Amino acid sequence: MAARIGWEGVFPAVTTQFRADFSLDIEATRKVMAGLIDDGVSGLIVCGTVGENTSLSRPEKVAVMEAAKDVAQGRVPVIAGIAEFTTAFAAETAREAARVGLDGIMVMPALVYSAKPHETAAHFRGVAGATDLPVMVYNNPPIYKNDVTPDILASLADCDTIVCIKDSSGDTRRFTDMRNMVGERFVLFAGLDDVVVESVMLGAAGWVSGMSNAFPREGETLFRLARAGRFEELRPLYDWFMPLLHLDARPDLVQCIKLCEEIMGRGSALTRPPRLPLTGEERRAVEDVMQKALATRPALPDVGLKSAA
Repeated sequence: MAARIGWEGVFPAVTTQFRADFSLDIEATRKVMAGLIDDGVSGLIVCGTVGENTSLSRPEKVAVMEAAKDVAQGRVPVIAGIAEFTTAFAAETAREAARVGLDGIMVMPALVYSAKPHETAAHFRGVAGATDLPVMVYNNPPIYKNDVTPDILASLADCDTIVCIKDSSGDTRRFTDMRNMVGERFVLFAGLDDVVVESVMLGAAGWVSGMSNAFPREGETLFRLARAGRFEELRPLYDWFMPLLHLDARPDLVQCIKLCEEIMGRGSALTRPPRLPLTGEERRAVEDVMQKALATRPALPDVGLKSAA
């Protein structure tokens, strides 16, 4: 499966950009996407959690998908997040992603409803059956409340278009459990920034990253060092990166990541309500982490990244 889909490396969960009146700023979103590709990331995830999927109307989601397809021009895979209340709604959005010509979809469990395991599996089957696009199953139980356990994923092994699992549970033991259950049936992706190296050590071929929006070259370098087993070289980089990577594990991860992105001059910190901006001590704490990171930003080992644009 890995050879067929070719998904590996760092796929930032791209932020969606808004104007001051909270309307979609598609040109600014295109600029964010282009900057990430220019800095050497391996793919793009649009309309994910960090892309504020659930704050977008379907026409806005389609507009972001179309922009990503146009910006990428086939240089990197583009995958769209699918986050909807019902299986039917999710299937409709999946068909839109196929119409646009994207490379795959990242499907979240049905939102709001606390599903039983067999219902969770049926949701993924239903969405996967609506399109021939390859499907990445997205498991993020702290945020979406439904846990796609290794048992549930193993029950989907007969569904040919489900090819990948992004796990954001933070429990890296699951990569081993999945492999013991179904071998190499599914491509494994790390989904939580602050366990990425551990996930790669246990077989993750890719990383859907939040903080790589602000530091794409550092993210891609860290990932490539881990894949190459160059752990002595990556340790100082991981140590430096970790306070930033921890921000991806917070409930307000979107606000944190977009603030860091703004500080780096790569995008705006503005989020749509109900997400409200960081203020007071919370904002100062993130700014302090960024100030220290920029003051101690390390030279990066050579991992074959192209020169910065």
